[in-house]
Amino acid sequence: QVELVESGGGLVQPGGSLRLSCAASGSLVGINDMAWYRQAPEKQRDFVARITHSGNTNYADSVKGRLTISRDNAEHTVSLRMNSLKPEDTAVYYCNANIRSTGFSYRNYWGQGTQVTVSS
Repeated sequence: QVELVESGGGLVQPGGSLRLSCAASGSLVGINDMAWYRQAPEKQRDFVARITHSGNTNYADSVKGRLTISRDNAEHTVSLRMNSLKPEDTAVYYCNANIRSTGFSYRNYWGQGTQVTVSS
């Protein structure tokens, strides 16, 4: 059983900052890529940022320079530091990870999502 749990969402004013975190738990054997996606109301879920096990990153163009993804391999966590937030960043943010667990090959897992609202 593998679980991803996000935390850190909330309400912030435009120009403000938030930090999201996601922790993987369960019978973990290995974790490859970890990523963040987001879904605004009535829109599809979109890619935000990804980080490999070795720390290589890539970002959606809309967030480059404002959002920073990082991970702690020892703690099985991934974080998203969000600066200079805009109203269009408002969405439910989902953690995604490619995980191998005991008795299973690598597969993708999703967290339950955390709401980020950017509004004055």
